Amino acid sequence: MNMHTMEEIKNNETQAALDYVTNIFEVVKSRNPHEYEFHQAVEEIFDSLIPVFSKKPHYMKHGILERLVEPERMITFRVPWTDDKGNVQVNRGFRVQYNSAIGPYKGGIRFHPTVNASIIKFLGFEQILKNSLTGQPIGGGKGGADFDPKHKSDGEIMRFTQSFMTELCKYIGPDIDVPAGDIGVGAREIGYMFGQYKRIRGAYEAGVLTGKGIGYGGSLARTEATGYGTIYFVEEMLKDKGLSFKGSTVIVSGSGNVSIYAMEKAIQLGAKVVACSDSNGYIFDENGICLETVKQLKEVEEKRIAEYINIHPYAQYVEGCEGIWSIPCDIALPCATQNELNECAATILVANGVKAIGEGANMPSTLAAIDIFLKNNILFAPAKAANAGGVSVSSLEMAQNSARLSWPFEKVDKKLQVIMKNIYKNSVKAAEEYGYPGNLVLGANIAGFIRVADAMIVQGIV
Repeated sequence: MNMHTMEEIKNNETQAALDYVTNIFEVVKSRNPHEYEFHQAVEEIFDSLIPVFSKKPHYMKHGILERLVEPERMITFRVPWTDDKGNVQVNRGFRVQYNSAIGPYKGGIRFHPTVNASIIKFLGFEQILKNSLTGQPIGGGKGGADFDPKHKSDGEIMRFTQSFMTELCKYIGPDIDVPAGDIGVGAREIGYMFGQYKRIRGAYEAGVLTGKGIGYGGSLARTEATGYGTIYFVEEMLKDKGLSFKGSTVIVSGSGNVSIYAMEKAIQLGAKVVACSDSNGYIFDENGICLETVKQLKEVEEKRIAEYINIHPYAQYVEGCEGIWSIPCDIALPCATQNELNECAATILVANGVKAIGEGANMPSTLAAIDIFLKNNILFAPAKAANAGGVSVSSLEMAQNSARLSWPFEKVDKKLQVIMKNIYKNSVKAAEEYGYPGNLVLGANIAGFIRVADAMIVQGIV
């Protein structure tokens, strides 16, 4: 076969793959109108998979995308509860059980007023590939409610959470669906959910939830896992280019769980973290953020980050979060929420000489921002890879629960490091194999997809 003929075949295969992906994406948009976060997640993943369908067209024959984009189950339910004044309140709860080809559904629960079907589906769809990348036997799912835990009493949070679990418990179990925490759902909320599940089921099923307290089946290092995991992944990415955290200037958006422990590990590795934020604004401390102060404010006193300057008056506080990306840095870690880093912010970061981006939150960069980073050869660690530390340790918690064992912090942390290094290596390998060396967005999507797709094929049309 001559080279001209081979090139024609290759072009035809690529066009067929492009047509297939484009057609399925149009179906997704028509079936799910106005669900823009979901569309964004699907588009980003679909674009990465064109080289796969071009090289391995049997995935198209088996209708993998058609099946992958449709959740196996989407559950929506009302959550009635009573506030401290005796008034009845009603919120909306969600659980998407997206794909169970490689294991029981696994994914967090988010309590936030912005939660809707689109956000839950985007998070669940991302979770399929994220969980696949970990190498652990867990499928993809996600859940939440449009409940705002801020300014609520412990009693109100308990009553809401118990009502939420009263309905959710019908659909979950250690071998069915294992939720965890997310934004607005921490150890307190998980505790209330576990207690209500146990009360209704009349059984102590430790493996039904992860992120539990250490005293009743939780795993050491789970609190630190997402933040630490992000740093472990970015560290591997930097090493490949002869760079490191040591001596680097870092900015981190957010000041919650992920942000705090990403800052902690980055500082341990020799970085100087100069900025972090919350939903009201950001602080800039050119001498380096005092992490103990941030922990005290956010984890103990539950205060706003603006209070930092009362303790460290030489630092600056700026209202509004967007400006944090204007601070010159070597490494930027968006660890707050989806679409917080847009095209304008990306342009400023590049102009200021940023070397690497590590996504600690779920889909924190817009598609336009990602394009700018990739076109300017900025090292970019995508969320579904870099953010996978939390669910990795959740899976390790499930393993400990099944064995009725509790591992020491060091053992869990070591396993987490191995998982994150393997995610990086597999993402690099997939990017190279499919002709896009260095593109970790494409590499992570492909590596995660192939494991799930192969499992779907051998299990038949289900």
